[in-house]
Amino acid sequence: MKGLLYLCGALAALGGGVAASAQFSGREDPMPVTQPKMPGEYWAPKPTQPTAYSAPNKVHWKLADIRAAHRGQSDWVQPVVRNPEQDADYVSLGAGKKTKPRFFADDRIMFIVWDGSLRVTIDGAEPFTATKGFMVSVPFRHVYSVENVGQQPAVWFEVRQAGTAPLYPAGETPDPVKGRTYVKVTGNPGPAKDRDTNPIYVDFFKTIAVGDKPYNGKFVWDDHWTSNILRGKAADAVPPDTNKGHFHTEWTEFWFIMEGKIGYKIEGYPYFTSEPGDVVTAARGRWHRAGNDPSAPMSTRIPINPRPVILHNFEPAH
Repeated sequence: MKGLLYLCGALAALGGGVAASAQFSGREDPMPVTQPKMPGEYWAPKPTQPTAYSAPNKVHWKLADIRAAHRGQSDWVQPVVRNPEQDADYVSLGAGKKTKPRFFADDRIMFIVWDGSLRVTIDGAEPFTATKGFMVSVPFRHVYSVENVGQQPAVWFEVRQAGTAPLYPAGETPDPVKGRTYVKVTGNPGPAKDRDTNPIYVDFFKTIAVGDKPYNGKFVWDDHWTSNILRGKAADAVPPDTNKGHFHTEWTEFWFIMEGKIGYKIEGYPYFTSEPGDVVTAARGRWHRAGNDPSAPMSTRIPINPRPVILHNFEPAH
């Protein structure tokens, strides 16, 4: 199974699991966020004071700083994003180690592998080995585990719905969660049957980061999640600071940088560039603008949001 591994609802219904397809071209549908436009002008509620970045949230988490903070360690978790909708961490797992099988009750989990080799096992799908640039999406209620099958620590960026705690098969001993007590239960309905062609994985550097081909398509897309892959050529120039971009009234948006250099202008901060592996966050209500910096020939960012499609509020053109 190469390229994209899709969830197939019809086969899942027959076999009770998830099935594979490698029809990569079907994902390349455009995802415009400015069309169709709202009719006319309107009033949007923007915070009087910019939403603060409270720890661990930062406008710019540099991967180099995260590595430096955990130098000499093989097993660690670095909290990166905490907001009312989504949590995100950088995670490192030592060579030869494996996570306990687990699942999440009502929402998917996604992660992007950045170092090492992870053997990923998801109930109902063929196991696969994920290396740098693999983007993995686990449907809810599917038991999964990862094993480091390389010779160095495996590092990945992981995003979950905020405050969610994992569930475990009856044969496992749950890891403690503060404020919760694990009890043995039965339940229904069963594992998700993803009928909207959300992929299990994307091998980014093999199937998308090829030459100078731009890409604008979905990665995962459901009623509680949106994440696209936005790849493009270098901009001719950095726009002036008078170009504020847009803001979101209710949601925080963040991005994982896959390649090149992405430039940002976020309200309250001067223009800056981000490197592969970095994470950038625009707190709720802050003006922000993201684009491919002129200093790299091709750049890709992965925006992560809690709803499809969140409203983008722009200054009227006069």
